[in-house]
Amino acid sequence: MDKKLYDTIKINDLKEMLNKTRELYGDKPAYQIKVSEGNYEILTHEQVREQIDALGTALIDLGLKGKRIAVIGENRYEWEIAYLAIVCGTGVVVPFDKSLPENELEELIERSQVEAIFYSKKYEEMIQRIKYQEKNKLKHLISMDLETNKQGIYAQRELIEKGRKLLEQGNREFVDSKINKEEMSIMLFTSGTTSKSKVVALSHQNICSNLMDLGSVLDITSEDTFLSILPIHHVFECTVGFLFSLYKGAKTVFCDGMRHIVENLNEYQVSVMACVPAIYEKIFKIIRKGIEKQGKLEEILEKEEQYKEASMEQKKEVFQEIHRNVRRKN
Repeated sequence: MDKKLYDTIKINDLKEMLNKTRELYGDKPAYQIKVSEGNYEILTHEQVREQIDALGTALIDLGLKGKRIAVIGENRYEWEIAYLAIVCGTGVVVPFDKSLPENELEELIERSQVEAIFYSKKYEEMIQRIKYQEKNKLKHLISMDLETNKQGIYAQRELIEKGRKLLEQGNREFVDSKINKEEMSIMLFTSGTTSKSKVVALSHQNICSNLMDLGSVLDITSEDTFLSILPIHHVFECTVGFLFSLYKGAKTVFCDGMRHIVENLNEYQVSVMACVPAIYEKIFKIIRKGIEKQGKLEEILEKEEQYKEASMEQKKEVFQEIHRNVRRKN
């Protein structure tokens, strides 16, 4: 990009990004995770980076250095930690589409030659069936949901604890690992809607270049809150909604589902959201429906016409009462 509006932190790879921003934003909240209605767990940027180091250390201890490791599941904190623990010193991360049918997932596991896979509970039976097919190289199954290891399946939480102990014992194989910013570190598969899915190879340099470009034109700070909503295996959400938040020291929250978008925007006081037009249309319809229920539609349409040439600040002032009403109703 030629025109830079804001200063950015120079980064060559995602490991450097995590280390540099750790110093700047360590005590800032990185994730707000809903435990139950009205109850949340807050994880700081320092805690996040500690967990990444621990998990990466445990993965290398499993013999996965330089190997391909898959991740599949809904948008969640554990998915993001697994991704970074793989890509920042262990091996090559292979994010899979969470909507893949079993036969296609089985094919991609064979083609990608992954030797381990992180997955959420929804995929447990499917992954276990696939593991015992002759054509794949799967050795390690890692559950995002188990509390402890069981029946040949590793629990991500237990691996993190194992990694902590290894770090305390002086194991620095992951922490001190060097990144080749130009090598393939991320293996993506296209949707394959018209033909067999194709591999897209990305490097740290590809991703970091995008992060710095975004930071140079978007006024995002550690006070911002990102709502994660688009499928995280897509490079757009992965870069803009996940990695960019960590790069800027911001906080990430996770959407409870399409029906809850407006509710979540208000619940978490969201300031940043990476979306596609269809989702903005969905949000518009939800808000419009709420306004209609309040009998405010004619009023807002009249004001919209009256103030269509007004500045953004003037519009905020004019429509603030309606905004409050919509928030209360949603």
